[in-house]
This record gives sequence, structure tokens and C-alpha cells, in this order.
Amino acid sequence: MIVTEDVDLLDDLLRLCAAAGARPEVHHGVPERGGGWESAPLVLVGDDAADRVRGAARRRGVVLVGRDQDDSGVWRRAVEIGADDVLVLPDGERWLVDRIADVAEGVGRPALTVGLIGGRGGAGASTLACALAVTAARAGRRTMLVDADPLGGGLDVMLGGETAEGLRWPAFAQSRGRVGGGALEESLPALHDLRVLSWDRGDTVAVAPEAVRAVLAAARRRGGVVVVDLPRRVDEAVAEALAQLDLGLLVVPAELRAVAGARRVTSAVSMVLRDLRLVTTPGPPGGDGLDADEVARLLGLPLVGELPREHGLGTSRGGGQPPGGAARGPLARFCAAFWEQLPAHAGGGV
Repeated sequence: MIVTEDVDLLDDLLRLCAAAGARPEVHHGVPERGGGWESAPLVLVGDDAADRVRGAARRRGVVLVGRDQDDSGVWRRAVEIGADDVLVLPDGERWLVDRIADVAEGVGRPALTVGLIGGRGGAGASTLACALAVTAARAGRRTMLVDADPLGGGLDVMLGGETAEGLRWPAFAQSRGRVGGGALEESLPALHDLRVLSWDRGDTVAVAPEAVRAVLAAARRRGGVVVVDLPRRVDEAVAEALAQLDLGLLVVPAELRAVAGARRVTSAVSMVLRDLRLVTTPGPPGGDGLDADEVARLLGLPLVGELPREHGLGTSRGGGQPPGGAARGPLARFCAAFWEQLPAHAGGGV
């Protein structure tokens, strides 16, 4: 709801509402009882209307909006009408668009966001990422799988959906500002009851860091679970992804050479991500003979567990099962146990 008689201010507020995907009610003063003052999730009161709403019932979600940067009395008027915030345009436009969009989307708890990183090439991180997403979706969680590795071949291929309709990363490569969470979800391919953001078969191999930030923020606002498959390098775009994770899983084969490579990955990732944990995979037959606890000790990471072998694991192409698709298989059981030990929401550490 917007309350103002200032035509220029109203034009600006309507423009910002349109940018956030919201359609506001407009009033010159407090509407009659039942007219939305109590029920509107957000009320923007123009500074010109502060006197007219002073006697209205106190409520949360009121923002006093003005234009004069030097008006010291605006804070007094905000207190008088019980406003939560004071905003001065044009400096506060981005904050206001985000606030309006949050209200329009009905934002609740952010998604629990888990990132997968291989300690070395071929460690199985992408397979585990797909299995975690498939398992979460099968359990009824709203799930999005994000392929953040442009050189990984495409997770949509692993899920048998390379020809599925929907947008891929190149469509978002130059995104700036806010991306609508609902619009993002609806635009992506739907595979195995989850949404997948992957790469197409074109030449685009880079996404601007700002685009990564905007897209992952939009994915998280939808709630549920977001699983991100990450490359082993840490550049600016990857750092943006790492900054939005609740926790990361480093997948490392239980062999000495893989541990040596994983040390460098751990060092780079830990500079951005506070909560990094270890998943080991069986080493090659006749290898170094390291067990999971020894790998965890050498890397200084908490151990989640050892990923079990699953014979016949492939993709869902040709009617086969995707990773984690066999509900009673060892990989799906491992993933289900992982989700069960975590809360169903993010926030404050998990």
C-alpha cells in the first residue's frame, strides 16, 4: 500500500513497485476500516502524508519515504506514526525494491544451501550433488540443483534432461540487480521433481559474479533445498556462490595423492566458506589404504561419511536411474541419512 498525495513521489514508488513485480493500492490518507491498512504486508507512507496517518492503528511494516536528505524532522515524524524504517530517495531505491519484492514473493526461511566440491578431478562430487538433489525432491522438499561448473559437462545430461525445455546459465550470464525467485524457478527445466540450472552446449563458459549472486539469492528465497555443484577453482564467481552456502561438502577419494590435492582446495575454499565438511569415496584397489578417519585427520575437516559404491550407476538417459534414483540403493540411503541429520531450513549454522 502507498499513502501519498505527492504526484512525483507516487510516480517513483509505482515505478519501484513495478520493478519488484508488485501492484500496490494507492491512498491519499488512511483508508476506511477494512481498506487494507491493517492487512497490507507493507505500507509506504510519503513524508507529505505523515500528519494524515498519525492517528492510525500502530502496525509493523510501515516505511516513511521522503526526498529531503537534510530534513532532520523526518525521524520524529517516523516515530509519531510508528514507522519501522525511514527511506530517502533516490539513495534508498535498491533497498526498497528488494523489500517490496520480498513481500510480493512471500519470502520465508531461505533454502538450506549445500555446495559440493571435488578434492580432485573425478572424485564424484557431481554424482553426489545430483543424488542429494534427487533424494531431497523425493522426500517432498522444494529442490533446485545448480550447476556452477561450466566445464563439468552439464548436470542436465547426468539427469537425462539435456533436451528438456527451460533456460540455462547463458540466459542469466549478464543479470544485474534482483532476479525474481518465482520467475527463476518457473523458467528452469523440471527433472525428477526438481528444478535444474545447468549449462547449454554453447560456448559460454563464464558468468559475471553479480549474476551468480543474483541467481543464487533468488534460488534461496524460494526456500526448501538448493544444491550447488562447484568447480575446484575459486574465482570471483565461485566466491559469490561459496558466500551463499550454509555448508560445503568436499568429496575426496581415500588415497594419498587425492588428499594432497584436496589440501589446496580446502585452503582456497575455507577462505570464503566457514563450514566445510568431508565426504570420502573408496580409493582404488591396491592403493594407499587410507581410511575415512585418516583422510579427515590429514585435511582437518569434520567427516560426514564414506560414500558407498553403487554398481550400475549411470544417468537417466535411456530409461535408467539418475544418481540417487534407486530409493533403496546405497547412494540414496547415504543421501537420505545426510538430509535427516540437518534441519529443514538454513540460518545461523547447521
